[in-house]
Amino acid sequence: MVPTHHIDEHAPVFVISIAAELAGMHPQTLRQYDRIGLVSPRRTSGRGRRYSARDVAKLREVQRLSQEEGINLAGIKRILALQDEVASLSSQLRSVRETIEAMGGIEAASTSRVFTADSAGRVSALRRGQRPARGESGAMVLWRPGGGR
Repeated sequence: MVPTHHIDEHAPVFVISIAAELAGMHPQTLRQYDRIGLVSPRRTSGRGRRYSARDVAKLREVQRLSQEEGINLAGIKRILALQDEVASLSSQLRSVRETIEAMGGIEAASTSRVFTADSAGRVSALRRGQRPARGESGAMVLWRPGGGR
């Protein structure tokens, strides 16, 4: 049996020349994209760029949007930002759904739990009557008016 290995797509492993080759671009193009904030790789302690497999995929998407769709770099930057925001919101929604399911579903959650969200969007469940821990940013308690006990 062959062991399976999980490769972290976010691990910064490619130097600029390899990332450029994998993306089908010139290294100077990658430098330009980094300067304008389109695809920003991680930096080594010596300030060298290190690209992840996710960065390379993003570079390919930039190239596709530019060449096949005719979108300018400002438009591509906005599209990438919106895609990142959708991914983040989807992750938060998945987390909330998992929390609700772990509590026995929406009916059980609505009668026995209160949800709080901090300024960073982290959602946590509390028992009725329990107060959220007050961090530096405080917390907001969400409830359903007229619902509950």
